[in-house]
Amino acid sequence: MVSGAHNLANEIALFNGLEAGELRFGAGPAPATWLVPRAVGRFNVRYPKARVSFQVEHWQALNRRLQAEEFEFFVADTRHFEADPQYRTSRLRPRRWHFCCREGHPLAARESVSAEELLSFPLATNISPPNIRKVLVDLSGRPDFRPAIECENGHSLLGVVLASDAIGISSGLGDLAPPGQGGLRPLRVRELPDDLDELHTRYGIVSRAGYSLSPLAEAMIDELKRVDDAT
Repeated sequence: MVSGAHNLANEIALFNGLEAGELRFGAGPAPATWLVPRAVGRFNVRYPKARVSFQVEHWQALNRRLQAEEFEFFVADTRHFEADPQYRTSRLRPRRWHFCCREGHPLAARESVSAEELLSFPLATNISPPNIRKVLVDLSGRPDFRPAIECENGHSLLGVVLASDAIGISSGLGDLAPPGQGGLRPLRVRELPDDLDELHTRYGIVSRAGYSLSPLAEAMIDELKRVDDAT
């Protein structure tokens, strides 16, 4: 009832031209570093009176909030939801993610590195995404592999990488800078073929099947898709 009343209030606000409803949704750490901020910014330009609240968490926590009707939808890896009839998923464009290091790092100038060389440095990453976890387990040969530094906040992890010899993971646009600009450098790992499925993101928009979305949610999803298509 609460969710229905919330959606009705949003519909009335848009019908009256007030655009003053409230939208709550969630995002995984990687989409929250590049896709979501751009979409929210564009959404705010179009609907300046609308209130937007988005929470950044791993996919399990996002799912719990979705089931509790705290969110209308979330943006994250869709692998765990695509075959489940309880969910409605809309895929975004796959993106190639890279291991990365700071410019000036001992591995930065190498054309390619071995898994052994890569893992000889501390790893700073979030291992919640199943594809990233699988790659790290396969490279290390350890099913219980854990990175030296873990955090759900992607910006914080890349900040650690820029300030140390730790290896990070970049899955957003704009993280990797051209040589000489003091940014992050991608690392090609010889044991990982470029067409490996796990090296590509499977982000999408997840909502509950059988539940209608508010006009504000639909508008935000449209903005997310426009930004995704344009980048």
